[in-house]
Amino acid sequence: MSASSPAIWSGKIFSNGWTDAAGGVQAVREPATGQSLEQTGIANPADVNRAAASAKAARAAWAATPFDQRAAVMREAARLLKERAADINIWNIRECGSIGPKAEWELHATYEQMLMAAALPMQANGQLFPSSMPGRTNLWRRVPMGTVGVIAPWNFPLLLAMRSVAPALALGNAVLLKPDAQTAVTGGHLIAQVFADAGLPDGVLHVLPGGPETGDAVVRHPDVTMISFTGSTAVGKSIGATCGGLLKKVALELGGNNALIVLDDANLDAAASNGAWGAFLHQGQICMQAGRHLVQRKVAQAYADKLVQRAKALYVGDPHAGPAHLGPIINAKQCNRVQDIVDRSVAQGARLLTGGTHEGLFFQPTVLSGVTADMPAFADEIFGPVAPITVFDTEDEAVELVNASPYGLAAAIHSANVSRAMSVANRLHTGMIHVNDQTVNNEFHVPFGGMGASGNGGRFGGPANLDEFTQTQWVSVMEQPIVYPF
Repeated sequence: MSASSPAIWSGKIFSNGWTDAAGGVQAVREPATGQSLEQTGIANPADVNRAAASAKAARAAWAATPFDQRAAVMREAARLLKERAADINIWNIRECGSIGPKAEWELHATYEQMLMAAALPMQANGQLFPSSMPGRTNLWRRVPMGTVGVIAPWNFPLLLAMRSVAPALALGNAVLLKPDAQTAVTGGHLIAQVFADAGLPDGVLHVLPGGPETGDAVVRHPDVTMISFTGSTAVGKSIGATCGGLLKKVALELGGNNALIVLDDANLDAAASNGAWGAFLHQGQICMQAGRHLVQRKVAQAYADKLVQRAKALYVGDPHAGPAHLGPIINAKQCNRVQDIVDRSVAQGARLLTGGTHEGLFFQPTVLSGVTADMPAFADEIFGPVAPITVFDTEDEAVELVNASPYGLAAAIHSANVSRAMSVANRLHTGMIHVNDQTVNNEFHVPFGGMGASGNGGRFGGPANLDEFTQTQWVSVMEQPIVYPF
C-alpha cells in the first residue's frame, strides 16, 4: 500500500495518527467533473480542543530536540515529498483543478521551502548585548512561539500550507494545520503522512480540515499562541481583530488587486505575454493575479490586441483528461462571482474583447477594455481569468491608479528604461514590485508579503521566517549576586 494511499486517511483527520473526526466527514470533489474522489474528516471544536492539548504536551520535547535532529526530520520530509511527487501532483490536478505544470511547479517550490526550513535550526538564535552593570551578561535569544495555528487556502494548498508549517516545525513549534475542506488531501492529508513517515514525533503536527467553525476554534484556542493565515481580506480582518483582542501574534497574507503597468516604451510582445500569464495562470485564482492592466494610451490598443490574441489561443478543459492551459474554477459560487463582476462592468461601459462566458466551471479567458476606476473589474479582487485594461496618460496618473486600491500585494512595471520603471516603482504602495516581469512571483528565500489590505506586515520566506515563527527573550546573568540597598 502506498504511504499516501486513501486507505490510510479516508474519512479521517490527523491528530496523534489518523483518527475519526467528531465533526463527521465530507466528500472530496473534483471541480472539473463534480465526481466524489474520496472523503475527508471534518474537525469540529472538540477535535481542535484535543489537538491543542496534545500539541501543548508535545511541544516542549520537540523544542528541546537538538537542532540537527529537527533539521534531519525536515530533510527527510522533503525527500519523501519528492519521492511521492507523482501521487501528490495527481491529487493537485484532480482535487484543486490545477493543470499539470502548475502542480509540478507547486511541488518543487514546496520542496525548496522545506529545504530552506531545514536550514533554520542551525541559524544563530541570539545576540549578546553589553551591560552598564559590571559582571552582567545580557543574552537576547529566540525561543519558539509554542503552538502555531496555520489556516491555509485552496488555490495553492500544498505550498501555502507548507510555507508556514515547515519553518514553524523547524524552529521548535507544534502546529495545528487547518486546510480548506475543498483541498484537504493536497493541502493536509498528504502533508501529514509525509511528516509522520519522516519521523516527526506524535502530537507535534495535527491536520484538521474544516470550515469557518473549525478555523475560529483554532484562532480562539488559548493554547494556540500564534496564527498564520492566508486567505481573503475580509476573513483576515476578522481573524486579526480576534487575535488583537486575545493579544495573540498573527501573520496575515491577504487578497490583492495587483496592477501590471505597461509604459509606452515597453516591449509589447513581452508585456502581453506577462499580462496573459499573470491574469490567466490557474484560472486567475491567485492572490498575486494581474487583476488590473494599466496601459499608457499610446500603446493601449496594440497591447489589447496582443493580449486578446494570447487569450484566444488558450485551451480550457479538464486537466486530468488531457493537456489544458486553464482548468476549472474551484466551485460554482466563485464562478458565478467572476461572471457577475464581468457582467456588471460591461453594463457600466466596459468592452468585452474576448471570453466573458463559462460552461460549467470552465471560464473562458477574458479581456475587458475601457475599464474605469468605478467599475467592479477595477475595484474588486476578481480571482478569475479576467484581464481588465485601464488606460492612463501620465506616470503620475498610473501611480495614482495603483495606489487608489486599498490592496497592496504585488505590482509589475514594463518599460525599456529600467530607471524610468524604478522611478515609478519607488512611488507604489505594494509589498512586491517586479520590473519587466509579471505579478505572480515567489522565491522561497525572499520575504513575501503585502501592504494595506493585503496583509498586516507579516512576511514569509528566508530570514523573515525567523522573526515570524519565534519570539524573543532577554536573559541576564550576573557572575555574582547583586546586593541592593534595600
